[in-house]
Amino acid sequence: MYLSLLFHQRRENCPKLYLSLLSCCLALPLFFAVCFAEPALALPAQSKIIFQADTFSGALEWDEASQRDEIRPEFFVAEKPSLLGPGSLGLYGASNYLARGCWRKVVPGIIAGKHYRFEASYFTRGVDYPRLKVFARLEWRDSEGKETGKRAYVPETDYQNEWQKVEGTFRAPQGAQAVSIELYLSHCAQGRAYWDAITLTEIPDPPKRPVRLGTVNCRPSGHKSSMESVEDFCQVAEEAGRKGCDIVCLGEGINMVGVAQGNTYAHYYDIAEPVPGPTTRRLGEVASKYKMYIVAAIGEREGRAIYNTAVLIDRRGEVVGKYRKVYLPEMELDDGCQPGDSYPVFDTDFGRVGIMICYDSWYVDPARALALQGAEIILLPIWGGDSTLIRARAIENHTYLASCGYDCASVIYDPWGTLLARASERPGVAITEIDLNYPPPCPYPWPLNDMRLMLLHERRSDVQVPASKR
Repeated sequence: MYLSLLFHQRRENCPKLYLSLLSCCLALPLFFAVCFAEPALALPAQSKIIFQADTFSGALEWDEASQRDEIRPEFFVAEKPSLLGPGSLGLYGASNYLARGCWRKVVPGIIAGKHYRFEASYFTRGVDYPRLKVFARLEWRDSEGKETGKRAYVPETDYQNEWQKVEGTFRAPQGAQAVSIELYLSHCAQGRAYWDAITLTEIPDPPKRPVRLGTVNCRPSGHKSSMESVEDFCQVAEEAGRKGCDIVCLGEGINMVGVAQGNTYAHYYDIAEPVPGPTTRRLGEVASKYKMYIVAAIGEREGRAIYNTAVLIDRRGEVVGKYRKVYLPEMELDDGCQPGDSYPVFDTDFGRVGIMICYDSWYVDPARALALQGAEIILLPIWGGDSTLIRARAIENHTYLASCGYDCASVIYDPWGTLLARASERPGVAITEIDLNYPPPCPYPWPLNDMRLMLLHERRSDVQVPASKR
């Protein structure tokens, strides 16, 4: 109010004073914002564009690369289609089913140990299975131009307006001083691929993504009710919670194992319950108490149907997902169980998880389906099985895997199949800390890079699996 009156009285006689005071008042909000800003408002470290190409015409600074002349595709620059600036980099199979080659650009200025984000988009015509036949790859080069470290496939992400985007973040290996960007067309006689909107950016190192992953060793016996068996599992889950576990895997049929019905043990049709229901409520109490996720398999009833179902309980104690076992052994079918029909994945606050149950581990497709949908950790409640197969599921899909068994071990494997933890005592808990942003390096003399990207990219979905004739 005082400043307003002062402006009114003085602006005609002292225009300079008026303007000075007005400037001060206008600057006050900025002054307070700067002086009293929270540290969280500080600007993040800036990214640095190392290379960018979205316009293609005339003389190009790209190389045409193919291993042999007999398999060389046709290289060309197209006016259309284009995504940003005019033109795109084109490749044509030239009626040769052997054709395989790439546009190549070697970009200097790479610093070993730094992280780089690569993005590009492609458009195709006449290409079946484009995931296999049109792809981007990075090869790291040392000071002498020789390949160093391991190659990296760039995963596909968004698909918009008929353009498929590929993007990924990669860490330059030791000795790297340049990177070769390679944009491929492979084994597609009549196919055409057009590449555009290519960017390589140096970015700040990604933060760590630590997860305390746990499993338990517990097998109740001699109980008369489901909730008595469930309580045994809750006691070991509490131990995992006290040790700071983020997610723990419990066993299969935890509301059935150890429950007696007369002179025999219970069947699924004896103990099946709804989800949510009594068991999930009790698990939810433990999960919310320790602010952790819990995975456990139970007998579920929905209407007339009975399922062998694994539930995911979140840190608040809520049921946020369930998976119904797809592969049922004969004894479960004889119990009247219904098989599931999908492989869902679930997003948590630390990453994406998938679930299998027992007999699923004998088949390759459940774990593969989860990995294809981005599961980084697979949880496996299992009664009994083959530890070699369990380890193989981790290796072939390059995921972490935690199993909880009765007649087989409760273990945790890393993506290379290395045993990280085993719950040997019964009852007992095993916990290991992993980092989903910095997976363990290859323990073997391995010539290839990120096995997860490679395995998912090179999966031959185009080759039909014949029906069994046995």
